Amino acid sequence: MKILLVFDFDNTIIDDNSDTWIVRCAPDKRLPIELQESYQKGFWTEFMGRVFKYLGDEGVREDEMRRAMTSIPFSPGMLELFSFIRKNKETFDCIIISDSNSVFIEWILEAVNFHDMFDKVFTNPAAFNSHGHLTVENYHAHSCKRCPKNLCKNVVLVEFVDKQLQQGVNYTRIVYIGDGGNDVCPVTFLKKNDVAMPRKGYTLQKTLSRMSQNPEPMESSVVTWSSGVEIISYLQFLIKE
Repeated sequence: MKILLVFDFDNTIIDDNSDTWIVRCAPDKRLPIELQESYQKGFWTEFMGRVFKYLGDEGVREDEMRRAMTSIPFSPGMLELFSFIRKNKETFDCIIISDSNSVFIEWILEAVNFHDMFDKVFTNPAAFNSHGHLTVENYHAHSCKRCPKNLCKNVVLVEFVDKQLQQGVNYTRIVYIGDGGNDVCPVTFLKKNDVAMPRKGYTLQKTLSRMSQNPEPMESSVVTWSSGVEIISYLQFLIKE
């Protein structure tokens, strides 16, 4: 009987947004106005595809991008939290569901030797093409009206939990650690034993705070965090229960 820990990546594991951070590699550390203005709501991955093409055309290479990514700071206490989870891996399964991309996440986690701690990473697949340009695709297609076109985190979470159940893995509870607007959808489907852990002061926490006024509040409990150390304390409490 294990606890499933679900992590978002940007502004949760790392203390910034990997997609906006990569702009530091651009000439003058900014994108041309016409490229900035080409973004359409709900189509972020397509926009990032154009950003990566622009960077490639400007001669930005893989090693430079990797250096930029591995310079992003981790959120406070996050590496301590990872060490705690690794020591208690018989109690926890860990997955990431993120709107970043597979290349960035792999680089960042490998740099601190925590890539092997996660059982699964669900994100937009990325790769370098024959021209040395980074390309990115949508993770999947879905019919959820609340989520961006490329990723509904709730669909991913439900499918993962169902698949695990078919293989005889039944989680006693799910703990969802996130910060953003695209974490609202999966969090609202959590059940009574589950725990939503929104980062204090970020969109997810503000949205859940508003939703708590609803006549039908969420089933799960909500515990906010500012540092991974607070998450450790809460997980220690869950293990003892």
